[in-house]
Amino acid sequence: MADHYETLGVERDATQEDIKKAYRRLARQLHPDVNPSEDASEQFKSVTHAYEVLSDPEAREKYDLGGSGADFGFSGFGGFGDVFEQFFNAAAGAAGGGGGGRPRSRTERGQDALLRVEVGLDEVLVGTRRDLDVATAVLCETCNGSCCAPDTKPVTCDICGGTGHVQRQMRSLLGTVMTSMPCGTCRGYGTVIPYPCATCGGEGRVRATRTIPVDIPAGVDTGVRVQLPGLGEVGPAGGPNGDLFVEITVAHHDVFSRTGDDLLATLEVSMTDAVLGTQATLQGLDGEIPVEIPAGIQSGAALTIKGRGVAHLRGAGRGDLRIAVQVITPQGLSSKETEFIQQFKSSRHDAAPRFMKFKQGLFARLRERFHGFF
Repeated sequence: MADHYETLGVERDATQEDIKKAYRRLARQLHPDVNPSEDASEQFKSVTHAYEVLSDPEAREKYDLGGSGADFGFSGFGGFGDVFEQFFNAAAGAAGGGGGGRPRSRTERGQDALLRVEVGLDEVLVGTRRDLDVATAVLCETCNGSCCAPDTKPVTCDICGGTGHVQRQMRSLLGTVMTSMPCGTCRGYGTVIPYPCATCGGEGRVRATRTIPVDIPAGVDTGVRVQLPGLGEVGPAGGPNGDLFVEITVAHHDVFSRTGDDLLATLEVSMTDAVLGTQATLQGLDGEIPVEIPAGIQSGAALTIKGRGVAHLRGAGRGDLRIAVQVITPQGLSSKETEFIQQFKSSRHDAAPRFMKFKQGLFARLRERFHGFF
């Protein structure tokens, strides 16, 4: 059997990059689409065979052991662990029929993918849809996942006979035993691909960007992940897709904040409107909000607008909009305005500033009222 290193024209200490470059150079010269001669076809098979073995670190290590004259025995007492491991693996293979199990499948499930998406508070109020550009692995359109060049197909490995495993004799303290291990030629698949697809390099998939519409449900919050089954990467050899997970981050809003499904906001009210009371129409996240401010309202008072918060993630309905009132004391009064205020004060006979008597639960209510507002 020809030496795989000689076949590729590289040294035995060649790096994986050297091996890949050598294979690509020879493949361009010998590929049947470029060189239709029969000799080139056979050489291409040998080159591909050699590359499949040497490009896999594990298969290459096993090949180096066998190809360098190693007898798979032991020297001194350093190899006992490997000897016993191989012996019991061989025994297990014999108990299962002696073939080392069935060959590996080239088809595997694709990996899951994770995207992080920032959405506005207004978008999660009632839900939204986003079109996301995802760089991922998709099915190769040239080979449709077969990994083979057009009009070709995998062939049975002539080393393991399609079993995906090979058996070797090994001398040990227990005598001569048969060991079963994955075939280094086909890497346990039972077949080799003599003519890999040039588009995907024999992977059955390629990297591409695709646009995926994602429905972001109402009520999601930062850290929530939306699972989209089957929208992740396609697997090797056209295997089933993994899942796509979209992790949500809700952007900061300058006016509104959120606690649970309730929205919080602070409303500045002039002293005169606080004294006399008024009605106002405010712009909310989902349209106009009529607000009635009762006469005599105090700073720190809370107004509640039912059903104008965030939609419940599970279940029907929405939270509330809770508004903290802050009365604004006028500044920079004119002399006439100051005189008017003085007259108003004289007519009221209000008490002088003083500490209030402690009331159980007052500070707790204030903390709750102002939590998240400032």
